Amino acid sequence: MVKEFNLGDIVQTKKTHPCGSNNWEIIRVGADIKIKCMGCGRIIMMPRSKFEKVAKKIVRNSQGDNNDSVDI
Repeated sequence: MVKEFNLGDIVQTKKTHPCGSNNWEIIRVGADIKIKCMGCGRIIMMPRSKFEKVAKKIVRNSQGDNNDSVDI
């Protein structure tokens, strides 16, 4: 299964961040993915393979599709 993430997507993770939020905005895409916490603004970078394991679903597409949430 190909998992495609775009710049600006809001992704929900399986575990919550210590600030209480589990929504992250993708701010860099490549071999590594940089994400920003929507709750506190913390920015982290992780390998794409690890990110694909922790990502639960895409809450909002950056392209403005009508899908409210997409399970991955």
